[in-house]
Amino acid sequence: MQRYFLTGTDTDTGKTLISSALLLNARQLGFSTFGLKPVAAGCEHMNGEWQNSDARLLRQYSTITASYPVHNPIALEAAIAPHIAAQREGIALSVSSLLTACQPALEIEADRQIIEGAGGWLVPLNDTETLADFACALKLPVILVVGMRLGCINHAQLSAQAIQASGLPLAGWVANCLHADMDAQQDNLDYLTQWFQRQNVEHLGTVPRFAGIDTSREEELSAVAAHLHWPTDLKTL
Repeated sequence: MQRYFLTGTDTDTGKTLISSALLLNARQLGFSTFGLKPVAAGCEHMNGEWQNSDARLLRQYSTITASYPVHNPIALEAAIAPHIAAQREGIALSVSSLLTACQPALEIEADRQIIEGAGGWLVPLNDTETLADFACALKLPVILVVGMRLGCINHAQLSAQAIQASGLPLAGWVANCLHADMDAQQDNLDYLTQWFQRQNVEHLGTVPRFAGIDTSREEELSAVAAHLHWPTDLKTL
């Protein structure tokens, strides 16, 4: 069983696109899969509960499925920083409470598992703890999604160095092209590829811009999955 914590260089870098595509990639290779979104901010009321569209995609591309709250135990209404959204709803987020909430999901045994963070690496849970602390508590290797846009080199290096400083292995990185017309995109990609190589961090793929893709349609997400692979040096729990 291989389980990874997936984070991004910022919000809206395409973490769920990459997470879902990796799950689909593993499923196409014959592996069982499971996706977990511990905390999601920006939910709508559906079927008597708050649900997040990103978490629903992770559930959709899991071969082992459970009830929605198992895939996303903390679902917050407002699309703002999770700790602020939680405060508004009277919920106290912490590493301990999140570990407890995620326990049913963590007990599921699937060949390939993705635990997707929210926003970037250091998104707060409260005044003293972050989602990085949660990943550290799980002792998971990390996959970093780099949103290719102006400033991505700085964001990628800062994020990678913070992950490595935490003591967790950075198992791989993905370049996700957010804008088809990004100026000097290839130059930025070349620099990052060389920098990550020097850090001995595997490049798991470069995803081009897919305008208007319907990620809920497997045949469309397959086009994304074709650009990705899982870390070749798979870390075993």
